[in-house]
Amino acid sequence: MGIISGKEFINRINQLQNDIWFDGKKIEGNISEHYAFKGLLKTKSSLYNLQMNENLMNEMTFLPSGKTEPIGLSYLQPKSKEDLIKRRTMIEHWARHTHGLMGRSPDYMNTAIMSFASSASLLNKRKNCFPEHIRTLYDQAMKEDLSFTHTFITPQLNRSQINLMQTEQPISAKIIEKNKQGIVIQGARLLATQGGLTDEILIFSAPRFYLDQDEAFAFSIPSNTKGVKFICRESFVLSESTFNHPLASRYEEMDSIVVFDHVLVPWERVFFYDHVEAANDFVAQSSFHAFTIHQVVTRQIVKTEFLLGIAQLLVDTINVSEYQHIQEKLSEIIIGLETIKALLEKAENDATLDEWGYMRPSLIPLKVIRTVFPKIYPRFTEIIQLIGASGIVTLPTENAFHSDLKEDLNHYLQGTKTSGVDRVKIFRLAWDLTMSSFGTRQTQYERYFFGDPIRLASRLYDCYPTDKQVKTVQEFLNIEK
Repeated sequence: MGIISGKEFINRINQLQNDIWFDGKKIEGNISEHYAFKGLLKTKSSLYNLQMNENLMNEMTFLPSGKTEPIGLSYLQPKSKEDLIKRRTMIEHWARHTHGLMGRSPDYMNTAIMSFASSASLLNKRKNCFPEHIRTLYDQAMKEDLSFTHTFITPQLNRSQINLMQTEQPISAKIIEKNKQGIVIQGARLLATQGGLTDEILIFSAPRFYLDQDEAFAFSIPSNTKGVKFICRESFVLSESTFNHPLASRYEEMDSIVVFDHVLVPWERVFFYDHVEAANDFVAQSSFHAFTIHQVVTRQIVKTEFLLGIAQLLVDTINVSEYQHIQEKLSEIIIGLETIKALLEKAENDATLDEWGYMRPSLIPLKVIRTVFPKIYPRFTEIIQLIGASGIVTLPTENAFHSDLKEDLNHYLQGTKTSGVDRVKIFRLAWDLTMSSFGTRQTQYERYFFGDPIRLASRLYDCYPTDKQVKTVQEFLNIEK
């Protein structure tokens, strides 16, 4: 079948009738018609349509050997640096369509599935490991253009390094039974972004200091599997007005708790189980980080470009470009943008073939970006707040401009060369990105996309080679080694 249209995607998600709970009530009927999800699903639908755009199809799809239907390029296993550029170009198209604001656009999880399949041989000849199941899922995902979410975070019951707390009923999802049909999972996992809004959910155990054997597993199952329940947080879609909430109305990605209530996972869906070593080293040693960070950074560059555009538009609207402190603030964004763009290109230029013949981007430059971006993104949003000042607070709604107040608002709220209504549109966009519930979630999301920033910095330090630099200093000082 290959790539699907946006309409096919929506129909398929509606037909799943996933067990989704919102504001204490189970959602009945088509999920695409619910106010909290319709804007996102409409946007996501338009992403699938991009793959079928005649002008973009060559940059969004590829034709694998022996296949007759085009496949989404997010599933391409790169064999050359040219393939990496093809992947980046595809990611850029989807990111620009959403201005980099959709962290779980389909290409992110497609990339994760591709990377797992590319590294499945890591599980060869290991007890309770089934690398062939990963490859089968990858083939199915390409064939049907499946959408995925994932969850690997355990509930925040006890975040100490050694947590030996036991409860009568499992809190963190774990295996409670094994039978002829498969493994049975009971418990919960956190933060499935777009949970319940995808065909499949991928579950794997994140490496950690202490991991119980019955929590060391990985599998993927359909989102409507019996016993799987998605419990949503409060929606940040405060209205469907693209004037009042230009970003939230389109790009609000729901986050959810996933509850597994005696969920049977068929053996053919299990990647590994009861294997602490596999849980701790598969993600780390696979190409998962190399390819997913490559996708994320590409999106973050597009997002930063969008943010820079908003900042400059604010400056132009209120005519403050002559002030040096304004110039200095925008230069901060420019420096950050150009730095991460250069690091991304270095990661591609320094890419090498792994032991299975797949071209992996260099991890060091990507890890540098991964460590830096959580710090600079909040600063960039603060810069927008500082430029907008009080003007970003007093903002009339769309209805006000359709009332008897229209003439007053257009007169008193006009910009240097901008009507009152257009000025408010610009400032509402800045507000929605940096100050609304949607915007503050975006900031928190980028802070913790890949985990605790302190640990990320430690991992960068641990993997960065310094022997050459140390040797240079030792030779300069004539110190014996």
